[in-house]
Amino acid sequence: MEKSGLILVNLGSPDAPTPSAVRKYLFEFLHDKRVIETTRWIWCPILHGIILRVRPARSARAYKKIWHEFDGQAGDEAPLVRITRSQARAVQEILGETIEVDVAMRYGNPSIGSVLERMEEKGITRIAVLPLYPQYAGATTASVYDGFHKAMKKARNVPTLRFVRDYHEHEDYIELLAQSIKESLDGMETKPDVVLASFHGMPQSYIDKGDPYQKECQRTVELMRQRLGMSEDKLRLTFQSRFGPKAWLQPYTDKVLEALPGEGVKSVALITPGFAADCLETLEEINMEARETFMEAGGTHFEYIACLNSSEGHVRFLANLAKTQLLSGWLDRSQ
Repeated sequence: MEKSGLILVNLGSPDAPTPSAVRKYLFEFLHDKRVIETTRWIWCPILHGIILRVRPARSARAYKKIWHEFDGQAGDEAPLVRITRSQARAVQEILGETIEVDVAMRYGNPSIGSVLERMEEKGITRIAVLPLYPQYAGATTASVYDGFHKAMKKARNVPTLRFVRDYHEHEDYIELLAQSIKESLDGMETKPDVVLASFHGMPQSYIDKGDPYQKECQRTVELMRQRLGMSEDKLRLTFQSRFGPKAWLQPYTDKVLEALPGEGVKSVALITPGFAADCLETLEEINMEARETFMEAGGTHFEYIACLNSSEGHVRFLANLAKTQLLSGWLDRSQ
């Protein structure tokens, strides 16, 4: 009988919190035409002449701050990779041994190609792919499609592939986010005046060309508001991680945090619904840099609400999502 596999895919991280490892990671990441659409003859001199000379050292320092988060122990992998592995192990337990569950990163290790090779060695000919991006974007989910195509470009025995496009308005996903907020607020002595839902940013030009990412982020927050009974003023949508001089999706998370104390908002809670696992962008950019920005502007209380990570509800949701959207007809016919 045919064997089936499930691959959980996330963005990736450097192999180590060092400039050389970060440079290697950024080289792969920033060469992706889905991520940077600028003409190569303009972009490559900027990338190689400036960014890859300056940014690796700065990013390495940021990675060092969060490298051992969650387990507090020395390890060889970044939090994002370790959390994704933990998610895969838990999903494996739920699905059972009839499905081989593994992890791949779009950039860095474990690479998509290496995971496909392992599955081929095990005789797996049907592969389900679950990109851990709730909201679809060309720079994330579509890039995963590209990554699998590239990895199999010269393969003679290509497996059957199934992909999840997005789950930004899935009822169970919204429920998990709402419950995460509720539990966090219940545990706070000082209740927040405002809750920010911060998503990774994207150049406005990508949206203007037809990328649906912004609309899917807006839909997620709209459903969160409905589930929690919160107004637009109470639960606000913002975008983080902008890069370069061009306009990105607004409002910007850091600028909103700078302005809130002047509006009388002294206490905030912040959740990142576009991230399935905590990573540099949540642990350092949000829980450290954004916290400092808000407090220096006059805020008094800042609560970071962690990603869903490997929580029981989240891994059960991922397993059920795989069952219903990817593995139908495969579970009962696998060895």
